[in-house]
Amino acid sequence: MSLADPPPNRTLLGIGYVLIGFSIFSIQDATVKWLVATLPVWQVLFSRSILIVVLCLFLLAPQRAVELARGSSRTQLLIRSSLILMAWLAYFTASRSLHLAEMVTIYFSTPIFAVIMSIFILKETVGFARWAATIIGFIGVIIAAGPAGSTDFIPVLLVLFAALCWAATNVLVRLIGRKEGSLSLMLASNAIVALVCGMTLPFVWIAPSLNEIILILMLGVVGASGQYFMFEGYRLAPASAVAPFEYITLIWAFGWGFLIWGDFPPLPVFIGAALILASGFGLVIVEALTERRRRLT
Repeated sequence: MSLADPPPNRTLLGIGYVLIGFSIFSIQDATVKWLVATLPVWQVLFSRSILIVVLCLFLLAPQRAVELARGSSRTQLLIRSSLILMAWLAYFTASRSLHLAEMVTIYFSTPIFAVIMSIFILKETVGFARWAATIIGFIGVIIAAGPAGSTDFIPVLLVLFAALCWAATNVLVRLIGRKEGSLSLMLASNAIVALVCGMTLPFVWIAPSLNEIILILMLGVVGASGQYFMFEGYRLAPASAVAPFEYITLIWAFGWGFLIWGDFPPLPVFIGAALILASGFGLVIVEALTERRRRLT
């Protein structure tokens, strides 16, 4: 274990947080895809982000926003917020052309990017188990979804760009999380997104219906919860250890696709899901055994 790696018990706790966070994010993805069918992406992102900002300011002292703007992490927070904004805009613009399962499948290049970045940026030790879990999980994704079959490559490229941005933001959470708490990260990230998207509202605003208002309010709560658990997970555990567990959202994506849009996954989906789950649970077992051996020595 390198100096950059936290104690194993923190790694297992971080994995648990990430599993919860990305399961919640699956609800967010389905909700946003539903909303952007009739509302502009900029408007949906603004509504989601401003609700999270209000919640963070309620839980934190309002002067915390001023402290973040003046703190030593402000440059990293600004970079991360900009990456998040670009990722969301690209991802949910592509959602108008791709099915939810297709988007999530392409998105799962993110863990590979995150593992590679964690080596060069965070100087983390990425052992055989973590590499194997990431690669096996990605193979499961390929089997589960198969070729996207889209003749329009622009949406695919948008999702790949979003995946690269998200991988960078996940690595930055590990850097910034050494100085800032999860609520502070949420406040900074969403404030920038709300500010930029808010400036576009006079040009793109469409009055939402009552059902859309309810979905937007739900989106704020779901987005805040998912972000909190994800940030806590990436603060506690190495990025390379938790990255494979993002694959849980694939299973949720096919589940929501069936419930909302009536898509029924074929047999390869279940085979791929088995590989994804095996890679995740296998890594949990490895981490647990590693922690036990270290406690005994």
